[in-house]
Amino acid sequence: MERTAAGGATDPVPVPGEAGLPDAAELLDGMPRQRGPVGATATNAIASPSPAPITSEATAAPGTRARAFRPWRLLPTPTGTPFTFGYAAVLAATSLVVTYADPSLVHALHQGSSTDVAHLVRTPALVLFASALWIAGGILAPYTLCFVLVLTALERRIGGARTAVVFLAGHVLATLATEVPVGLAVLVGHLPDSSLHRLDYGVSFGVATSIGALTGLLRPWLRWPVLVPFGGMLIQDLLNLTDPLTGWGHLIALVIGIGLWPAVRRWRRPE
Repeated sequence: MERTAAGGATDPVPVPGEAGLPDAAELLDGMPRQRGPVGATATNAIASPSPAPITSEATAAPGTRARAFRPWRLLPTPTGTPFTFGYAAVLAATSLVVTYADPSLVHALHQGSSTDVAHLVRTPALVLFASALWIAGGILAPYTLCFVLVLTALERRIGGARTAVVFLAGHVLATLATEVPVGLAVLVGHLPDSSLHRLDYGVSFGVATSIGALTGLLRPWLRWPVLVPFGGMLIQDLLNLTDPLTGWGHLIALVIGIGLWPAVRRWRRPE
């Protein structure tokens, strides 16, 4: 192909990619070049129009690292999340006891671990510890999956000891916040003495607190889709009046977790 010069003569039009001539990317001002070896031609650019995404640390945002998603990090491991892994093993063992032991023995164990007012008055430390060794509803209860996923994620971010602090804070404080008013109500005659004796055990208060704390470490686009539906579910359970005392306990535990946001953000380990 030729073009006509001002004087009428014709000059051959340079072909991009020929030796000594610039390629198409150099002829078009502002057109980004393809990464490749020096001297790469336009033919090479056309042959691979969709270069692989750049994931090197040099091109990542400041202070971040490009990492592939590893699904196995959602589950606890003995070395990565020893607190969650060990606790889950204990809960699995007690769940086997519930499944295969004599029902009268299971009832006696649950009764002895209950954090009702009567037991809290006599042996508070023992029942607060023992009540956290059982899963209400068994190993297939929804809170079991929440326990594994939430505590694993939290421990990977703040460490095992601090995860234990978060969990126990919710378990103990939410228990006391629900049982102490019952004891006072019985004392002044607003509730019968039978309210001092009830079955109250499980990990759900600690899990609810851990969910609340974990959401403080998530980005807003993920934080609110987790926090709002979970909080809405707890409010709905409370309105259904299925078990008002436990319903209030779950909601209080979630609020405790949200209140721990400043602490867990300070504790967050660099990733």
